[in-house]
Amino acid sequence: MKFAVSSYSFQQYLRDGRMTQLDCVLKAKEMGFDAIEFTDLQPPEGVSEEEYAQQIAQECKKVGLTVSNYTVFANFLANDPKTEAQRLMKKVDVAQILGSTSMRHDAAWGFGPDRANRGLQNVVERLADGCRMVTEYAAQKGIRTMVENHGFFLQDADRVEKLINTVNHPNFGWLCDMGNFLCADEDPAKSCGKAAPYVFYVHAKDFIVKSGNEPNPGEGFFSSRAGNYLRGTIIGHGMVPVKQCLRVLKREGYDGYLGLEFEGIEDSLLGIRIGLDNLKRFLEELQ
Repeated sequence: MKFAVSSYSFQQYLRDGRMTQLDCVLKAKEMGFDAIEFTDLQPPEGVSEEEYAQQIAQECKKVGLTVSNYTVFANFLANDPKTEAQRLMKKVDVAQILGSTSMRHDAAWGFGPDRANRGLQNVVERLADGCRMVTEYAAQKGIRTMVENHGFFLQDADRVEKLINTVNHPNFGWLCDMGNFLCADEDPAKSCGKAAPYVFYVHAKDFIVKSGNEPNPGEGFFSSRAGNYLRGTIIGHGMVPVKQCLRVLKREGYDGYLGLEFEGIEDSLLGIRIGLDNLKRFLEELQ
């Protein structure tokens, strides 16, 4: 597997202005990554998304780094599916400018306040129609599209699998985030086994987990669907069985990018560095 890092992992530095997404390119190279994944580009004022994508692509070429994936927001429930699909097609164009051969987009974040038609079975065809329109367009450009197990509504392995099989297109697959299954209180290794046949890309992530039967730990933690408490942390420091998840994915033949996604409260650069060291060690131990 090749190692990538998500620009989202630098969020602390991006948020307070210490870095820009363009700065992330050189930093990722210096830290020893093979590639970088970008999450919804944040161009400076007066610069279009397309222009910023060109700048990033040029910087990647300069330092010898690949853009492994482009990750964008979407919601086919809050917006008209055809209109949302057309918006995402423009994101596919941006992914092409970046030089990425894959793009992850959301499908849904749940229902509105009225909670009507709350079951996935009532809307899966609508979601699939939107996803299919996007992937048919992307396929013409040599870009694979996928959804990720995140956002609570489509976090469970069975729900994501149902959507992918409803879309039923060879260009559409799964971004398997091994940590995010805990947000739906699932066993990450077991869920990675379900995801493996559909995986186009993998996120390595870790969480500290505390029982919902215990007092709320406070700042930095959020609640899972079942009311347990989760906090992002350095890969190898939490409860996600990262090495076991890697073993499951390798067993099923996955040999693509392993994207490090850090969202802990520890310093971003420290978290990324230690996480990468641990990932490399885990993979060596699986040889």
